[in-house]
Amino acid sequence: MNSGTISAVQRLTSLGSNAMFGTLGLPELIIILLIVVLIFGANRLPSLAKGLGSSVKNFKEGMKDGEGKS
Repeated sequence: MNSGTISAVQRLTSLGSNAMFGTLGLPELIIILLIVVLIFGANRLPSLAKGLGSSVKNFKEGMKDGEGKS
């Protein structure tokens, strides 16, 4: 390989996941939201959000309890 090819490969690998996941704008978020609504339905979204919120709350409480016991 010549130096031009190596630098091109290095540039591609340096982009890595930043190029794939770094640019999540409004159009992408709208598409993701539409897919979620299609999969779960609009009626189930509030119950899913409530369940997710209580899960996060329980996880945080568990982490606080675990800090004092170590």
